[in-house]
Amino acid sequence: MLYFINDYSEGAHPKILEALAKTNNEHLLGYGADEYTQSAKKKICAFLGKDIDDIYMISGGTQTNKVVIGTMLENYEGVIAAVTGHVSIHEAGAIEATGHKVLTLPSHDGKIDADELKDYLETFYNDGNHEHMVFPGMVYVSHPTEYGTLYSKAELTAISKVCHEYDLPLFLDGARLGYGLAAKHDLEIEDIVNLTDVFYIGGTKVGALCGEAVVYTHHNAPKHFVTQIKQYGALLAKGRLMGVQFDTLFTDDLYLKISQNAVDTAMKLKAGLKEKGYHFYLDSPTNQQFIIMENEKLKALGEKVMYSFWEKYDDDHTVIRLATSWATKEEDVDALLALL
Repeated sequence: MLYFINDYSEGAHPKILEALAKTNNEHLLGYGADEYTQSAKKKICAFLGKDIDDIYMISGGTQTNKVVIGTMLENYEGVIAAVTGHVSIHEAGAIEATGHKVLTLPSHDGKIDADELKDYLETFYNDGNHEHMVFPGMVYVSHPTEYGTLYSKAELTAISKVCHEYDLPLFLDGARLGYGLAAKHDLEIEDIVNLTDVFYIGGTKVGALCGEAVVYTHHNAPKHFVTQIKQYGALLAKGRLMGVQFDTLFTDDLYLKISQNAVDTAMKLKAGLKEKGYHFYLDSPTNQQFIIMENEKLKALGEKVMYSFWEKYDDDHTVIRLATSWATKEEDVDALLALL
């Protein structure tokens, strides 16, 4: 069976497992106060090109989104996101469970549009009844998006400008950030630092067993944030688990090197699919590729390939996702193309 269902089927990069085993018997402080977590934060700052005090490690993406959004919003506020955004669709109402509504905008290949964002905000505040409505309290984007697409520097700059105009924090979900940075694109990590108020560096989907590194870019972390993380049940006593992993990921550019593998194998797959005449649902420059398949062909494919159902295209066709990862081998891509 070939696995292209997601980018977290494998365990972790061997260097991470080696580091965890090597440090296993060391006696370390808990809750992220250990030396490896502190070292990881310093290395992340070097990667970001800026000294940042507010870096926190949380065990998973949904926990991170829930904690960041839940702690930054007032009780009468909601978060603006694309209708296809992860917090809108695939988090089982985690955000709503905090008492905050997800306020959706149209999706343009997974992205929101700055002009539509501004129009939404203008319409809200011009509504004479807006005191009876959920206030927009922050803006959520993901990079890459759920469709593998990327925000350009100009697009994120425009969204950031609208956010500043309305005094709304901009939150960037970076669960697959490594793959976005590895793709040929003009939005660099320094731009993300400058244009957002908070973002996170995904580990779970980029070579780690688990963990995301949350970065507050302007000394703007919520008050007593560690206490609030614990309130949400997302603070690990053995914070070393994530500290050791991120310390390893940000040693010798490992994070970007393994991210590049996912993008390179995805581009090989994309080229092969084009040669075979497959129709793409959209153009993705990252590790997630979406193709339109005849339903009858999917039955046979499913016997040999694990893929991800994405959405119904029409009565006879389905959009599926084929995802590569840090661990995907070229021979895996060759085998998949041979089946297709």
